[in-house]
Amino acid sequence: MSGEITIYTDGACSGNPGPGGYGVVLISGKHRLEKSAGFRITTNNRMELMAVIAGLEALKITGSKVAVYTDSKYVADSIEKGWVFQWESKAFKKKKNPDLWIRFLKIYRKHNVRFVWIKGHANNTENEVCDRLAVAASKGRLLEDSGYNPEDEDNMLL
Repeated sequence: MSGEITIYTDGACSGNPGPGGYGVVLISGKHRLEKSAGFRITTNNRMELMAVIAGLEALKITGSKVAVYTDSKYVADSIEKGWVFQWESKAFKKKKNPDLWIRFLKIYRKHNVRFVWIKGHANNTENEVCDRLAVAASKGRLLEDSGYNPEDEDNMLL
């Protein structure tokens, strides 16, 4: 496969927890795909991570070279600083969103992925598209975020 696939992602949540959504833009050469989905009760961080997962799961060729652009420090730092691998080695004990991190790691390991943090709401065209997709999805047909557990929000860091 030639060239790098670019994925832009964003998550949105009204409340926190509350209704939320994610938006994703995938670009590969002349090809472009936009994806989004909304959930009844979720959190902003779950939607940020779900956007990345949805983007990576949309890839058709294993071993793809991918650049993921996200405005989520939670997502970018967790991977780029290696935190998620430490959490994994401890079975995600006392960490939020283990269901999504496990799902993420499964697809992440199938590709050559690098993360680029970008400032949100800073006139990055594709990030703004993702934001609009995420907000619209949070107000549309809402799915159940079956992995979200409100009890996980109490007394926990990251």
